[in-house]
Amino acid sequence: MSVHRTLFPLLFLLLVCVFTGWSTLSSAQETATGDHVKVRWLAPDTFGPGEETIGFYFEVDPGWHVYWRNAGDSGAAPRFDFVGASGKLGEIQWPFPVRLPIEHLTNLGYEGAVAYLFTVTPEAERMELVVNLEWLVCKVDCIPGFGAMSLSRPVADQVVWPDGDKALRDRFAAQVPVVVRGDTGFPWSVRSVTAEAGGDSLQLVLEVSEGDAAATPAVFPLDGNLLTAKAPQIAQSGSTIGYTFQRVPGAPLPDSTGFVISDGTRSWQLEQLDIQAAATAAPSPVDGGQPLWLLVLAAIAGGAILNLMPCVFPVLSIKLFGLVGPEKHAGERLHEGLRYAAGVLVTFAALGALLLVLRAGGAAIGWGFQLQSAPVVLGLILLFWVMALSFSGLYEFGHHLMNLAGNSRGGAFVTGVLAVFVAAPCTGPFMGAALGAATLLPAYGAMAIFLGLGIGLALPFVLLCVFPALLNRLPAPGPWMETLRQFLAFPLYATVIWLLWVLGRLVGESGWLIGAMLMLTIVFAFWLGRHGFRGSRWLAWGLVLAALVLSFGAANRLQNSGAAGAALAQESSDWQPYDRSAINQALSREQGVFIDYTAAWCITCQVNKKLVLESQEVEALFRENDVYLVRADWTDQNPEITRALGELGRNSVPVYAWYAPGETTPVLLPQILKADMIEALFDNK
Repeated sequence: MSVHRTLFPLLFLLLVCVFTGWSTLSSAQETATGDHVKVRWLAPDTFGPGEETIGFYFEVDPGWHVYWRNAGDSGAAPRFDFVGASGKLGEIQWPFPVRLPIEHLTNLGYEGAVAYLFTVTPEAERMELVVNLEWLVCKVDCIPGFGAMSLSRPVADQVVWPDGDKALRDRFAAQVPVVVRGDTGFPWSVRSVTAEAGGDSLQLVLEVSEGDAAATPAVFPLDGNLLTAKAPQIAQSGSTIGYTFQRVPGAPLPDSTGFVISDGTRSWQLEQLDIQAAATAAPSPVDGGQPLWLLVLAAIAGGAILNLMPCVFPVLSIKLFGLVGPEKHAGERLHEGLRYAAGVLVTFAALGALLLVLRAGGAAIGWGFQLQSAPVVLGLILLFWVMALSFSGLYEFGHHLMNLAGNSRGGAFVTGVLAVFVAAPCTGPFMGAALGAATLLPAYGAMAIFLGLGIGLALPFVLLCVFPALLNRLPAPGPWMETLRQFLAFPLYATVIWLLWVLGRLVGESGWLIGAMLMLTIVFAFWLGRHGFRGSRWLAWGLVLAALVLSFGAANRLQNSGAAGAALAQESSDWQPYDRSAINQALSREQGVFIDYTAAWCITCQVNKKLVLESQEVEALFRENDVYLVRADWTDQNPEITRALGELGRNSVPVYAWYAPGETTPVLLPQILKADMIEALFDNK
């Protein structure tokens, strides 16, 4: 009796399993469909007796995507639940993914079709499979999908594939990462994986071990519970590359982790990498490759050279006018120089601190970020317009402003502040590497570099104030000073015109109208204020206030609405907009690629473009050598371009990257271009 009581539940359970399995089998088919996706087998018509790689081929509608094994900030990887098989099954193999930014999130997955592969080894006369599938397909909104698929194929001595399916299988199999064990042709070696206890980041440092390694491969974390999917900050120095990932808040730190590394065509999987404590970690690639003192010296030299740049001259002209004014004793001149230096250093420190705070918050920004804001550019237009009018001597009100900026006790400090703001469009020699390192070094190192730039910018003026013999070479005060003052207004007018053009690039054609109407209103308010009828001054101030509110509001609204899309279009059909996939395609067909990282507010960029890159001689040279030309316009802080600059170890423009045919490692050209530098790229062809 007890035996029957024991067997009966077992028989009942067996019947349930048989009928459940039969129901699954009878309802399964060789395809599965859902909204925006269709799934079919990538499998041979006839299996051989040995191991074979097959897969699920997801055909996804344009603009939609499915996910990798680590789906990132949102989304979910597909699930494959095998409920029956007449052979041995291997693990799912995942081709390397791409990053998919969705608003403020970053996911990891595949745009368009993809094949998830696995191995099978038949153990019967027919290869039978039954599997239940779940997936998530997304654009902005996400739609879940479900299906059941079956496969039944004969097993023979020879494998027979349908036309095209084997090539399709091989294409995705080539994208599956190779697990790095011993000598696998991995072009890099892992130098360190480090994390600070209780910190919010983790750093992977690679070192090039083969000469043909890509300069900056893409790296994807395997553990989505430890690291976010956001693109890491990248620092490259010599043969080492550092990737700093953000950790998931509150996630415990394990003993080891893993990554997938891809050069765009091949990929490798690193597993069980030991995580070191930061205190015992090897030095970072920036610290190890270039000592901090050397970077600070480069920053000082770069800041000093800024004084020769056309973007700084209009502001320095104000101080030049102050120096040739009434005679001052040595103590006053020294105080003047120190106040100017204080204005420069305080502003550099404030901008540096803001950049570091934004960096800590995950923002991808670079030097000159303040001129990527339309309201800031409009404010500078207003400031320089009023200053130019004051130098022209058209309005008595302007003399007070001139005195504030040029001759008053606090004017030297104000001039130092302005000098830093307008120095942002210029990145001269020595500055590129220093600024690139500043965004990746610890806070103390980054601030040392920013202060070094400030010391370099302030140093020439301070030297003029400290050594009276240099000032004695200037002519004695006289009537000519009024002429000089009026002459120095013209660089300010030129700066206003340039800033109007920058505003137009940021917000579209309306930028010119907004800026011009604000300037007209300000002039009219000055005129109105000079007339003594009752209420004229109040009316003038009311007009100024209304103009400020309307113009700044319109500029901010237009920039946020993306109205500048047409304004940022490429001027020349020979130059293509920045598109990483198009660049990778050009590199894969061994075509030379030249990338011009530029911005409308970068004066050095515009000079190089007009005098060199768009000269007939250089354009003909590019065409003769079939160069794929890319203009990476950073005017409106494009995040993709910011990341690309970071991969090159830069966070300012101009940057000129040359990929020779067949090469994946770029050559960075100097920031001041000459035509013979471009010619030299093709001398050894």
